[in-house]
Amino acid sequence: MSIGVPRERGYQENRVSLTPQAVSRLVASGHEVTIESKAGIASFYSDKDYTEAGANIVYSPEELYKSHIIVKVGPIPMDEIQYLSPGQIVFSAIHLPTITHDYVKALVEKRVIGVAYEYMKDASDSLPVVRSMSEIAGSSAILIAAEYLSNQFQGSGKLLGGVSGVPPSKVVILGAGTVGEFAARTAIGLGSDVRIFDNSITRLKRLQNNLGMRIYTSVIQPDTLAQELKTADVVVGAIHAETGRAPMVVTEEMVQQMKAGSVIIDVSIDQGGCFETSELTNHTKPTFKKHDVIHYCVPNIPSRVSQTASMALSNILSTLLIDAGEFGGVDSYFWIEKGLRAGIYCFNGNLTNKYLSQKFDMSFTNLELLAAARL
Repeated sequence: MSIGVPRERGYQENRVSLTPQAVSRLVASGHEVTIESKAGIASFYSDKDYTEAGANIVYSPEELYKSHIIVKVGPIPMDEIQYLSPGQIVFSAIHLPTITHDYVKALVEKRVIGVAYEYMKDASDSLPVVRSMSEIAGSSAILIAAEYLSNQFQGSGKLLGGVSGVPPSKVVILGAGTVGEFAARTAIGLGSDVRIFDNSITRLKRLQNNLGMRIYTSVIQPDTLAQELKTADVVVGAIHAETGRAPMVVTEEMVQQMKAGSVIIDVSIDQGGCFETSELTNHTKPTFKKHDVIHYCVPNIPSRVSQTASMALSNILSTLLIDAGEFGGVDSYFWIEKGLRAGIYCFNGNLTNKYLSQKFDMSFTNLELLAAARL
């Protein structure tokens, strides 16, 4: 298989889809890997690292997109869609909250096979890329909060976790999914008093079982939540919506009642945020203060630790590509691996994702029917 890795041109996107170690695995399995020059520079991988791993280096997107399989982190930029050709396979995120009708239409008209990380599943029916990035975001959220609680960032001057003889800091986590679980693990590891809110009893039970301990959990009742927020040092928003906007569960009035110097980390900001006071920020200027509460609302937290995130993504993709190669290539592997097929949102001129077809009022083709016809 010929595999191409473009340089990421998305704003503050520091990750790369394949690391040199992954390239080495793919080349050893007989595949050809082409890397656009400086694709890995923001994750501290040089062109030399890639050439030593057996990759070919090219210096323009036009050359790069000659590969049959394109593996990206973020969506292909609109001005690079022109380089795609019919039947080409594109692995990338599509960023559901920001994707547009014109973008989807352009990909469909190019008759490519688009695979979205947001929908791609593994053998256990989970979303491997989403989970991996959520683990990073959850752990990072607590470490970020620990920084901003300090005097250096005009926080309350508290050590996240506390020490002997000093009461522990209090961390409130909204959402008991993967982000919430890994935020809780990190906060507990630092010695914090953790409170978790979610409207799903099933998720709360699963989180407690995964943590292996009994901690404070509650459904999201406004009065109870407001009381907990008043004494919280850190609040992490980690509520994910399956489609559309994240539910806004913390009102501005609740934020007004929080302690001065406390910290809000809104991981849900990529879906609009779950705090009424949240406003989109970036890695260059990540925070703002409102009602004396520090708000951190950066949508791309894993990019803050780009090498770890790149390695996590690369492990998933390289294994998938090697497995596909053993079954005659990705084109054949689609029809064997149902979880991979779940990630396909456009296929040879057809839009095959029902949510996108409804969102943009475009015709929908059921990929499973195409698979059944093929079999």
